[in-house]
Amino acid sequence: MVYVGVDIGKRNHEMGIVDAQGQRLGASFSFSNTSQGAKSMLDYLYRLVSKEEELQIGMEATGHYWLSLYSFLSKQGLKVVVVNPLQSDSFRHLQLRKTKTDAVDAFLIADLLRFGQYKTTVLGEEKILSLRQLSRFRLSTVDLCSGLKKQVIALLDQLFPEYETLFSNLFGKSSMEILQEYTTPEALVNLDTETLTKVLLKASKGRLGKAKAHAKAQALQSVARDSFGLQYAQESLVFQLKLLLQQIQFTEQQITQVEEKIALLLAEVNTVVTTLPGVGPVIGAILMGEIGDIARFEDCHKLVAFAGLDASVRQSGDFMGTKNHISKRGSPYLRRAIWSAAVVAATHDPVLAAFYQKKRAEGKAYGTAIGAVARKLTFAIYAVLRDNKPYQVPAHPAS
Repeated sequence: MVYVGVDIGKRNHEMGIVDAQGQRLGASFSFSNTSQGAKSMLDYLYRLVSKEEELQIGMEATGHYWLSLYSFLSKQGLKVVVVNPLQSDSFRHLQLRKTKTDAVDAFLIADLLRFGQYKTTVLGEEKILSLRQLSRFRLSTVDLCSGLKKQVIALLDQLFPEYETLFSNLFGKSSMEILQEYTTPEALVNLDTETLTKVLLKASKGRLGKAKAHAKAQALQSVARDSFGLQYAQESLVFQLKLLLQQIQFTEQQITQVEEKIALLLAEVNTVVTTLPGVGPVIGAILMGEIGDIARFEDCHKLVAFAGLDASVRQSGDFMGTKNHISKRGSPYLRRAIWSAAVVAATHDPVLAAFYQKKRAEGKAYGTAIGAVARKLTFAIYAVLRDNKPYQVPAHPAS
């Protein structure tokens, strides 16, 4: 068996090769992150190693820069494993020499494979990879939209601070319609009440009713007359506000399109993960994309650790910390998804709701109790995916 370690970089990768006894075969080899570079890697490899020799190639999951090389090598029929950078870092600390270069790291990864002291990050089939990419893109777009909304709120606090008190959802259709057309208090005051009523009726698609729409219009104009917003630099603030509102609308349309695509892909995967409490298509897609093949986790506790929901224990000598927090060392995407599902499950699943209430009765803070529910839910996720059977509410309350 020959072991090949690849240190991943944005522009260039470095390859190191060792045999079963740990002897280095040749010097390290640097190659570009291109198709020609990947071909030159194989040319160099096969100058040192027979094509009949059994190979194992390993690389770290460094950002997204490893994906192209992984795809290329896999299509060549080669055995490729992707290791968690945390594990290679731990292995590095065991070495006597602390030198860190691309060449040293490449040979270190090859030795890591040789000793078998690693857990793989599985790329999975194409649909699972697509779910992962789309889910991560959706999360980044949602975060972007949240940032835009915070900017709108900050501008409104200066321009029309009383406005948001009149809408349960500042970014709902009715509110957005008003803000885009009549951005300042003066614009609302100068508008005919009946016209404003019609705008509200149209934006709410008639759900408000004429009487409520008229009352809302009067309330808007009343607070607008007494608004304590800025009286200068309004043109600049209005300009910014309108651009931000346009960006929010566009971003929300993108989120909807991505969610529709995610739902279609998840249906093709035909998973039982959405039978879990708090797990719909969006959360289900994140779970499938981040977990991949459940068989790579030996037990449910390994999955909990991968999600970063395990406790970080502080111990030194006879001291044992009692205020331990979740480690947050695993996948932030998976942890965020499980946490969101746990918030729902804590009120809608009878067993998990009882478990949540038990923790609260013990004096646990909200976040601590939800964290405990999240771990219980992760156990259920593991069981459902392992057995490929729909979730069923346990017969006995969780302890």
